[in-house]
Amino acid sequence: MSTKSIRIAIVLTLISPALLFAGTISGKVTYMGRPAPAKTIDMSSEPGCAKEYSSPPTTETVVTSANNALQNVVVFISAGATDDKTSPAQAVTLSQKGCRYTPHVLAVETGQELKILNDDQTTHNVHPLAKENREWNRSQPPGAAPLTVKFDKPEFIPVKCNVHPWMRGYVVVLNTSHYAVTGNEGTFVLPNLPPGKYTVTAWQEDFGSMTQDVTITGNETKTADFSFKAKSN
Repeated sequence: MSTKSIRIAIVLTLISPALLFAGTISGKVTYMGRPAPAKTIDMSSEPGCAKEYSSPPTTETVVTSANNALQNVVVFISAGATDDKTSPAQAVTLSQKGCRYTPHVLAVETGQELKILNDDQTTHNVHPLAKENREWNRSQPPGAAPLTVKFDKPEFIPVKCNVHPWMRGYVVVLNTSHYAVTGNEGTFVLPNLPPGKYTVTAWQEDFGSMTQDVTITGNETKTADFSFKAKSN
């Protein structure tokens, strides 16, 4: 056996057998119809934030792109995955910049650390409106240390700032590592899925949820596209 063949054999023995035959689910999230237009945010009460925008900022409840792509949609495996639920060691960061939450929709795993930063020169009041997890409400002045928190239960948690009422976002807590949040193209990829039947859920804060069942039989890529019906009012 050649040296190259030996190296390949060693690598294969180190890879989980399930991942050798793992598949992928990918797709795109779009909308039908005409969403209600975004509303302009009046930040005149906070000029330090207002000056960061060349044009008036708008709400991010529904963010669309070319070809009816839909952004900020959380797509995840809601049934069928058999994850080893060891919480990731790497923290996920939520920033407050320009008196808005960035990203507007953030996904985190149960037990994973969420680090919240205040990058503005004004005090914010971070208030996750949790129901399944513990609700809390903490002030964060400029230059303060990051707030750190972990959530134990899956939940779609609205987050608001009691000081700036236009500041709204979502922290989506999931009990799976198989998830993605759609960006400008509205696309997602869920890799490393062993053979099995899965339920894929797409969640959007205004439109709700849609699901599809997808079966992975081996090292393959299956497509699961979602199309939400826009609310015009």
